[in-house]
Amino acid sequence: MYLALIVVGWSLSAVNDRHLTIKALDMALGRRCPEPGLLHHSDRGSTYASQDYRDILVKHGVTCSMSRSGDCLDHAAMESWNSTLKSELGECFESPSDANWKLFDYIEVFYIQARSHSSLDFISPSQFENQHRQLFTTILED
Repeated sequence: MYLALIVVGWSLSAVNDRHLTIKALDMALGRRCPEPGLLHHSDRGSTYASQDYRDILVKHGVTCSMSRSGDCLDHAAMESWNSTLKSELGECFESPSDANWKLFDYIEVFYIQARSHSSLDFISPSQFENQHRQLFTTILED
């Protein structure tokens, strides 16, 4: 079983549509190249339910799982991440280019590589994954 504790795909657009979520999905699939059987959980938003989006999941052997209707707790971790992002980075940017640059720096440089997380015993998501990758490699070699 594999659980991504790192933001593996993200995208920025002036419009919240299926193209936005497909860009983020493409980034995640390109970075991780998951084997068939990956479970992808999302809310029931139209961007995740679009035929284009679901076709990409099927093409990559990804099983789609959607939250139950009206169950806000299904996405508590993602809602917490959004809250952290907004409180640490803010919500106002000078331009779309400024937003893209600041989001890249926050997510790719700070949040994944350097920010310690209490849920990960106060290490960064990158350090956590590296430690567990080494542990699994050692176990498989024995």
